[in-house]
Amino acid sequence: MTKLITNLAQQLAGEFDNKTQALTTPVWFVHLHWWYRPLPFRIQGNLALFAEQAPFINLNQPYRQRILVLKETANPQQLLAQYLAFKQPENFRGAATNPNLLHQITLDDLENLPGCSLIITEQNNTFIAQPEPEAKCYFQYEGKKRQVVLGFEVSPGKYKSYDRGVDPETGASLWGAIMGPYEFDKCADFAAELPNN
Repeated sequence: MTKLITNLAQQLAGEFDNKTQALTTPVWFVHLHWWYRPLPFRIQGNLALFAEQAPFINLNQPYRQRILVLKETANPQQLLAQYLAFKQPENFRGAATNPNLLHQITLDDLENLPGCSLIITEQNNTFIAQPEPEAKCYFQYEGKKRQVVLGFEVSPGKYKSYDRGVDPETGASLWGAIMGPYEFDKCADFAAELPNN
C-alpha cells in the first residue's frame, strides 16, 4: 500500500458539513452532511469507504449509499476510485452513523457501476478526482435510469463535491453541483478506523 493511497484514504475518512456555504448561498447550496466511513475490511486487497449523505434538516434520512474502492494504477502518480452500488441500499441506510452495519456488508450485497470510476491525481496535498475520458456513469434509482457526472477534491480538512445529476437524454443538469462544487469542512475524523492490514 503506497503512501499516496493511504494519505488519500485518511483525508476522505470523516464526516463533512457545508454549513458555511449553505448559509452564504442558500439559493444554490442545500445544507448537507457527507460521510466517508472506512469499511472494516478490504475489497480485493483495496481500501474502501462507505459513502452516504443527508440533508441537515433530516439527518435521519440519508441517501446515495455507495462504496468507494481506492486502487493503485500502473502510473505511480495516479490512483483510481471505483464506485460500487448496493443491490438493496435500504439495508445499509444509516451505516455512516451506525458503523456496526458496515460489518454486515458482503460482496454479494454490491454491484459494479460501469463508467463510475475516477482518475485521481495529487497536487500540493490536494487530491483531484475526475471522470475517465468519455466515461458515463449510470445507475438505477426509483426504477429509472439516472446519470451522474462524478468528481471531487479533498485536502486536509476540506472536501469539494462536483457530483452533478444530468438528464441521460439531453445532458441538462438536474441536481447537485450545478453552480460549482459543494464545499465541505471536515467535522469528524474517521482515519483511525482504516484497516491496518
